[in-house]
Formats: sequence, C-alpha cells, structure tokens
Amino acid sequence: MSEAVIRPADQPGDLGWVVQAHGELYAAEYGWGLPFEALVARIVADYAETADPAREAAWIAELDGVRVGCIFCVQGPDDATAKLRLLLLTPATRGHGLGSRLVDTCLAFARTAGYKRMVLWTNNPLKAARQIYLNRGFTLTGEEPHILFGEGLISQYYELDLS
Repeated sequence: MSEAVIRPADQPGDLGWVVQAHGELYAAEYGWGLPFEALVARIVADYAETADPAREAAWIAELDGVRVGCIFCVQGPDDATAKLRLLLLTPATRGHGLGSRLVDTCLAFARTAGYKRMVLWTNNPLKAARQIYLNRGFTLTGEEPHILFGEGLISQYYELDLS
C-alpha cells in the first residue's frame, strides 16, 4: 500500500521541483508556457528570500517518498490576510484526497498564524482545485478575462473567512 505524506517544503530540491512541476504540468495540460513558469518562479523565489516562518509556509505532498504535490501559504496584502498559492498535484495522484489534505494543511496553518481571512487567485480551467476551495467555504469575489498564459482565460478570485 502506498504511503502519502504532507511535509514542510524544506528539503533540498523542493522549491526547484515546485517550479519545474508547475512548468511541465501546466504546459502539457493547458498549453501555458514560459510566462506562467516565470510567475511561479517569482512566487517561489520571493518565498525563499523573505518568508517569515511564523506567518508563511510551504508543503510538499509525497507518495512513497516521491514528490507529487505542493501548496504555499504566504502573507496577503495586509497582516490579517493569507494567500493560498501554488496548489498542484501530479495527474496520477489526483482524485485521492491529497489536494484536499494540502488545502486543509494550509488553512490550519493560516488559522494558527493568526490570519483572519484567506484569498487566492486561480483560473477558470482549474475545475478540480476550484471544487476543493468551494467545498471548504471559499466564495468567488471576482472574475476578469486575461491573456497572461493564453487566450480565453478568466482570472477568478476567492476568499474565505478563517474565524
């Protein structure tokens, strides 16, 4: 039987894997190219350089010791707001509850860190992730079309009261 573990993203190669996995998976599944991978690299680099461990954290999901997913919790635009970032699961591991476990880990950390709300930004094709967010009480607060990674995309903004 396989063993799934969610652990801090603190091992050598973890942050590089986050960038690589996002770049490869989103290119294969949605045709998103270098602009998307560059955005992920900036998010990861900012986290690596400035994260306050009391207020920000990242996790890796592993299956039998192999990295298969990730999520980040970083400070949002104010001290009361956390941002959920970079949720990802490899295709072979989707549908087994690991995405939900990653989001729950992130939410628990945000509450413990004292955040009052969590926000996130996603895109309309990411239906499985959106369902995880909705199942945890996130509400859609805004949408707008964009062409950052390709034609026909819609940015979606979600928020959750953590109290």
